[in-house]
Parts: sequence; structure tokens; C-alpha cells
Amino acid sequence: MSMTQQLPGPNADFWDWQLHGACRGEASEVFYHPDGERGRARANRENRAKAICFSCPVLEQCRAHALAVAEPYGIWGGMSESERQAALRRVKVATN
Repeated sequence: MSMTQQLPGPNADFWDWQLHGACRGEASEVFYHPDGERGRARANRENRAKAICFSCPVLEQCRAHALAVAEPYGIWGGMSESERQAALRRVKVATN
């Protein structure tokens, strides 16, 4: 007779903050750039995404998550990819 084990369910406490994000229901295209987007178009899209983030009740949790997992794409917690990379570099330099 084989024994089966049930895998644990998702840890809702870890991800629950996402249910309260101001970005829920928004088009993902606002937060993630299409291939080749540059210049004014990119800046305008990022500013729209950041405006949504700055009114968000879970901004800090979102930003902390994106930095903790080194999220490589999109606007998270009001920060772009390059802003997160720079923040992570500053932390790395400060801890060395």
C-alpha cells in the first residue's frame, strides 16, 4: 500500500498584501514595458504606474518584496527596474 502525502497549501499570509494593491484590476501593460519602449513613452508609462503605486496602501510591502526577490521586471512599490537595481547596489556596497 502506498502512502500519499498532501502538500501544504499556499501561505496566504505571505502573499495576502497583494490582494490590497492599488494595481489590482489595472492593465499589466502600465507596469511592464513592451519590447523596445524607450524615451518619453517609457517615462510616461512609468509615471502612470508610479502614480498608482504612490496611492497604494501596500506600497511598502510591495517594495520590500520586489527588493527581497530582486524582481527584474516592471514597476513594483513605486520603483522601476533601474531604481531597484541601484537600491540593491547601494545596499551591497554599504554591507561590504
